Amino acid sequence: MGVVTDIRSRSRSAKLTAGVSCEQAGRSGNRNVSLFWRIFSLNAAGLVVATALLLGPVTVSTPVLAGEALVLLAGLVALLAGNAVVLRIGLTPLHRLGRAMSTADLLVPGTRPEVSGPAEAAQLIATYNTMLDRLQAERAAGAGRALEAQERERHRIARELHDEVGQTLTAVLLQLKRVADRVPGELREEVSLAQEATRAGLDEIRRIARRLRPGVLEELGLASALRSLATEFTHHGLTVQHHIPGDLPPLAPEAELVLYRVAQEGLTNTARHASADRAELTLRPLPDDAGVELLVRDNGTGLGTAAEGAGIRGMRERALLIGADIHFEPAPGGGTDVRLRVPAPPGNRSADRTGDSP
Repeated sequence: MGVVTDIRSRSRSAKLTAGVSCEQAGRSGNRNVSLFWRIFSLNAAGLVVATALLLGPVTVSTPVLAGEALVLLAGLVALLAGNAVVLRIGLTPLHRLGRAMSTADLLVPGTRPEVSGPAEAAQLIATYNTMLDRLQAERAAGAGRALEAQERERHRIARELHDEVGQTLTAVLLQLKRVADRVPGELREEVSLAQEATRAGLDEIRRIARRLRPGVLEELGLASALRSLATEFTHHGLTVQHHIPGDLPPLAPEAELVLYRVAQEGLTNTARHASADRAELTLRPLPDDAGVELLVRDNGTGLGTAAEGAGIRGMRERALLIGADIHFEPAPGGGTDVRLRVPAPPGNRSADRTGDSP
C-alpha cells in the first residue's frame, strides 16, 4: 500500500489559494498608510507649524529668552516623540515577523503572523505567509513521494525476504530434518541445534517481513493490525495494552497507513530507548465524527532535552502528509505521550447525514 499524494496536494493548493485571497482582501479593506507617508506627514506638520509661528507674532530674541527656549524645546520634544511613536507602531509588525521567522518549522505547522501595520510591513508579512504556505505544500508533496517510494521498497524487500530467503531457510530446515534421522547418535544433538537456529532465523525473517509490509492491515483492517502490533511488541520486560474499538469511522487508505506506521514507530522507540516496562496503544473516534485519535503512552524516561531523531521527524512528516496533528508531550506520572489526531475524510459527515435521512 503506497501513500497517495495527489488528493493531498490538491487540497493544499486550494488552501494556499484561499489564504492568499484572504490576505489580499485584508490588505484592500484595511487601507494602511505607508511608513514613509506617516513619517513625512509628521515631520511636514512640525515644519509647517514652526514656519507659521515664525511668520506670525512669535519671535526669537538674540540672545534667546528663557520662555522662548522652553517653547522651542517643547516643540522639539513633541516632534521627536511623534517620530518615536510612528516608528514604534510601524516597526512592531516587523519585529513580530522576525520572531515568527526564527521559530518557523515546516514540520510543525503553526499560526501565521498577523497581516497588519503599515503597507510595506503588511505586504512583507503577507508575502512571507504565502511563501511559508508554498514551502509547506512543496515539502508535503516531496515527503509524500519519498514515503510512497519507501513503502514500495518496503514491499519489495518484504516480498524477497518471504519468497526467497524464507523459502530457502524452509528447504534447509526440511533437509536438516531428513539428515537428523540418518546421522549417528553422537551427531544428533548438533543437528538438532542447527535445526533450532534455522527455525529461529526463519521466524525472525517472517517477523521482519511482517513489519516491513503490514499485510494484516490490507487484509483485516486497521483495528486488527494495531492489535497484532501490540501483541508483537509485548515481549520480555515490556507489556503493551491496547484499547481499540471495532466500530471506527471510515478512513482513507493513506490515513490508515500513517496511523499504523506512527503506532509502530512509537512502540519501537518505547522498546528501544524509553526503558519502559508498560505501554498503552489507544485508538478512539473523535466527537462529532471529526476523525480518530491515536495515543501511544509509556511509563519510561520521557523525551528529556534531547534533539528529535529521525523517527520523530518521520512521524511528523507522515502526519503532515495527511493533514493530521501530532504532539509529543510528557505522560501523566512520567513517560511519553505520542498523540496523533487524524481528521475525517472530506464529505464524510455530510455523507453520513445523507445516509441517515429517510
